[in-house]
Amino acid sequence: MVKFALKITAELAGVTGLHPQDTPESPFEYTFTIECTKCREVHAKPVTINRFETHEISGSRGEASFVFRCKSCKSEHSAAIEPTGTVCTPDTNGKPVTILTIDARGLDFNEFIPDGFFACEGEDSPTKFTEIDLSEGEWYDYDDNAGEEVSVTEISWSIVRL
Repeated sequence: MVKFALKITAELAGVTGLHPQDTPESPFEYTFTIECTKCREVHAKPVTINRFETHEISGSRGEASFVFRCKSCKSEHSAAIEPTGTVCTPDTNGKPVTILTIDARGLDFNEFIPDGFFACEGEDSPTKFTEIDLSEGEWYDYDDNAGEEVSVTEISWSIVRL
C-alpha cells in the first residue's frame, strides 16, 4: 500500500477556512488521473472518488472508496480516501495544506482536477461563501458585510507520496 497526500497552496484575501464542500447529502467528488503501477498504463479518463461511497474488493473482506480493474493487465486495484479536516487560512498563504490522504493499492495518483465546489467564510465577517469553483485557478467575490472584495488566487495542487 502507498499513501498519498493531496495538497493545495493558495493565497486567501478576506476569507478563511477554505475547504471542499463535502457532506453526506452532497459529497465532494475528488477527480484524479490515475496510473496502474503493475503495467504503468495511464487510465484514459479521469476518475471520481467520494468518501461516502464504499465498494467491495474482490477476493477480500475489505472495502475501499474506489475499486478499479486495469483494462491492460486486468489487475484489480483500490484506494481509500480520508479528508484531513485541515482548511486553508490567511496564515497558510503560500504554504501547502494537506486536505486529503489516499491509501492506494496498485495505483499512482498523478493529477487532481478541482471539479467540485469549495466553501469558506469571511475573515472579518459572518459571510458564508459556498459553491466556490476553483477550476480556473482563482476565485473572486464581494463580501457585503465587510464591504470589500475577497479572493482565492495563485491556487496550485500537488499529490505527494508519503
